Amino acid sequence: MRDGIPDWDLVVVGAGPAGATAALAALRAAPSARVLVLDAADFPRDKVCGDGVAPHAMDVLTALGVDAAGLASGTRPVGGLRLVSPGGVRARRSFARPAAVIPRVLFDARLLQAARDAGAVFQRRRVRTLVQQDATVLVDDVLRARTVIGADGAESVVRRHCGAGNARQGTVAIALRGYTSAAPWPADEQRLVMAGAHWPAYAWVFPVGDDTANVGYGELLTATPPSRAELTERLHALLPGLAPVRLRGHRLPLSPGRPAVAHGRVLLAGDAASLINPLTGEGIYYAVLSGALAGAAATTPDPARAYREALRRHLGRHLRHTDLLARLTGRPWLVDVATAAARDDQRAFDRIVEIGLGAGTLDLPLVTAMVTAMVTATARRAGRVL
Repeated sequence: MRDGIPDWDLVVVGAGPAGATAALAALRAAPSARVLVLDAADFPRDKVCGDGVAPHAMDVLTALGVDAAGLASGTRPVGGLRLVSPGGVRARRSFARPAAVIPRVLFDARLLQAARDAGAVFQRRRVRTLVQQDATVLVDDVLRARTVIGADGAESVVRRHCGAGNARQGTVAIALRGYTSAAPWPADEQRLVMAGAHWPAYAWVFPVGDDTANVGYGELLTATPPSRAELTERLHALLPGLAPVRLRGHRLPLSPGRPAVAHGRVLLAGDAASLINPLTGEGIYYAVLSGALAGAAATTPDPARAYREALRRHLGRHLRHTDLLARLTGRPWLVDVATAAARDDQRAFDRIVEIGLGAGTLDLPLVTAMVTAMVTATARRAGRVL
């Protein structure tokens, strides 16, 4: 303690998946580290999200000693995915590994508890200011940290104070999410129904268990933001017969391909770093992976450099590919072709899932499958059978 201000090796702002994982990773790398996690909310608390947790995220957490089965307790694995493309192409296949759908009110509280059990200290505090001073960072003039990790979400205060730029135009989406009865839909598959209008946009149904499903709708912001009523209408148009649900909205800062994640002694992880897959809106895998890498980097002599290098190794090529694909798939017919390839070829489906939920990249086998699907579709339209 200096000048009456407590010292911490690491202060993590935000106790969601990125922040809790960062604390876990820091303590895994340096068990004696003094780690403080701050959040404006008490836990458990809800968070607007699709609640889908890819097995890739569970891999990261398991490597940090977290009990994956405990995180998913009370839910059931989801074995497959049903897709409807903007042009109406349909595909249904099984995942190579089951996914999970865990309401954030459960997932976040359980993951934070794992961080506390590992030695992190949690305090409820709404962070308002951040000042870098030589080799430390002053938080709200009352806490001093060797390193700060901003994991405080899409509206990150840490991001604003550390000098990170605003999101690039065309890289922000808006979504609505609610819960409803799972009765109309199979309990063992996720469903994505893409919109021909207002593209890029899709509705989803993610079953939490036998009784409940997470449902929602999201679209890329390209002009004047649509109203809640307009978004709700578009959701019901894609999912006809959907019972009325209580919907909440949120913004999604999508990955720009090369996100700015380190600024002096301040690191950004998860949504605060604009780490959301621009093709699917998936963010939990990015959150736990970036949180793990940031937490480990925070214990090194040069956290910013260590974090940039680690993120580049694990996600750099993937992020560049998803940025490129997001630009290309502004043409809905390409998504029709990709969906047809997934319908016709399990390997193509698996590769598409890896790009959308993990760290996959566009490769020659996937391109070949898409070209084959396109040739087949052209031949069928011409009345020929290959």
